[in-house]
Amino acid sequence: MIYLSSDLHLFHNKEFIYKPRGFESIEDMNGTLLQNFWEVVEPEDDLYLLGDLLLGGNESFEKGLALISHFPGQIHIVRGNHDTNKRWDEYAKLSNVVEVENSIYLKYNNYHFYLSHFPSLTSNYDDDKPLKQKLINLCGHIHTKDPFVDFDKGILYHCEVDAHNCYPINIDTILKEIRVKINEERS
Repeated sequence: MIYLSSDLHLFHNKEFIYKPRGFESIEDMNGTLLQNFWEVVEPEDDLYLLGDLLLGGNESFEKGLALISHFPGQIHIVRGNHDTNKRWDEYAKLSNVVEVENSIYLKYNNYHFYLSHFPSLTSNYDDDKPLKQKLINLCGHIHTKDPFVDFDKGILYHCEVDAHNCYPINIDTILKEIRVKINEERS
């Protein structure tokens, strides 16, 4: 199975990150994210993290890398705006990380996805092409609770933990939700 998430912000010890997610501390958020991911992602699954995995100084950085190394799945990382060159290089060294890229093209069951940190206009929802002929953007960055916040601009689906109750989302659920949204928009 394929799972996606974004904007974990591990060790980003700012209330504006963890409080809106319902946590009293960054430690509580970090532990819950790890637990939630293990609830749904199996070690053999692919987990795509669409940027901004961790923040903080050197001590937080080392703790963050150790925490990421305990996340389940075969991890594919897309670079976010907070993913510095140092973080980028260190992510690639983790044994559970398969790749680190600026963006990723993914084909799944004849659907085509563009995985990026920043929302990108790739296809319009209101043209006549079937969904399988469109390039679907799966993204993060804006910490929205609404995975369809930019849908009027094109087929954009937000994978931030903020939009999914601090859990990763599987790709089949994403496709189902997009089909429902397109039908709503057309009616």
